[in-house]
Amino acid sequence: MAAVLAHAESHATLRDQVRAANSRFADVAVALKEGYAPIPCASGADGGAMGIHYVNAALIGDEKVEIGRPEAVMYEPTAKGKMKLVAVEYITTKGPANLAGQLFNFTSAPNRYGLPSFYELHVWAWRDNPKGVFADMNPNVSCEHTHPTAG
Repeated sequence: MAAVLAHAESHATLRDQVRAANSRFADVAVALKEGYAPIPCASGADGGAMGIHYVNAALIGDEKVEIGRPEAVMYEPTAKGKMKLVAVEYITTKGPANLAGQLFNFTSAPNRYGLPSFYELHVWAWRDNPKGVFADMNPNVSCEHTHPTAG
């Protein structure tokens, strides 16, 4: 039982570290200013979504994994046309990869993104996810209010 509690506590700690290091992205204008660009809202086939990813191609290309420089910042579009920060994603082609001991998921090629094989880690730092802090899809996120020009 102690191991389970320690594991859950380490997830909370990493989530809190990610939140503190990336809180500036609560304003989507900051992401745009830092070189992030939106791609379409990603929904899951069995429900839930990832939201609209704002991706920084230069950060993907540098192959570094840094807590305060995620390769993607994820937003849920709201009914009022705003972007609500929900998560970040770390991406690298060098692996196996980890962030503070949390292993990344491997995505092989070919994949739906048209990318070579890569490692990725979602961190749901601003939106609770019943599937887990590091799950890809979140049933508490929706693409319902995506506008055609929003991604």
